[in-house]
Amino acid sequence: MISDDLDLRQLTTDLKTALSHGEPVGYLRGKSLFRDMLVELKGFSELEAEELVDTLEARGFLRFLGDPAERSVADAPWEITPHA
Repeated sequence: MISDDLDLRQLTTDLKTALSHGEPVGYLRGKSLFRDMLVELKGFSELEAEELVDTLEARGFLRFLGDPAERSVADAPWEITPHA
């Protein structure tokens, strides 16, 4: 359960800062990396972190720039946008 008090913009900013070397490439690799970072940096459980990544993606804070269903663009980068 994601708390209504959780600041998704700040959480996204924290992810972007932690990934200052660049956004991840690949749909599943990116989602897994975001999840693992939320677990490690913020202390969420893996389930909570997965739900958060899905929420951040649904609300436009995390955006995959390819199409995970198309093999030719499944290795596209992610865009992390704290001001979504």
